[in-house]
Amino acid sequence: MLEAARLHYIPMNTTLLQTSALLILSNLFMTVAWYAHLKNLSEHAWWVAALASWGVALFEYLLQVPANRIGFTLLTLPQLKIMQEVITLTVFVPFSVYYMKESLSWNYLWAGLCLMGAVYFIFKG
Repeated sequence: MLEAARLHYIPMNTTLLQTSALLILSNLFMTVAWYAHLKNLSEHAWWVAALASWGVALFEYLLQVPANRIGFTLLTLPQLKIMQEVITLTVFVPFSVYYMKESLSWNYLWAGLCLMGAVYFIFKG
C-alpha cells in the first residue's frame, strides 16, 4: 500500500517551493509594515509610523526580490503576480482576524473565490 502511494506522489518543484516560501514570509512583513501601525502606533505622528513601516518593509524586500527572481525562472510575470495576490490574501485574512481583531465576513470568501478564478485563468494552458 505504501508503495502504491509513492507511485502517485509528485514532488513539488523546488523553484515553486522556494518562491512560495519566500513570498509567504515577504507578505508577513509587508502586512505588518502596511497595517500594524494602525493598531500599535495610532497615537504617534504619521511619520513615526512611516519610519517604522519602512524599517519592517526592508525585510519584506529582502525576501520579495529573491522570490520574484527565483519564480520568474519558471513562471510568467502574470502568473507570478497572481501567485503573489493569492498569498497576500492568504496572509492578510488571518492577520486581520487574529491580530487586528476584525470580524470575518463573507467578503473574504468572495474575494478568495475571485482569486481562485484568476489563478485558473492565468495558469490555464
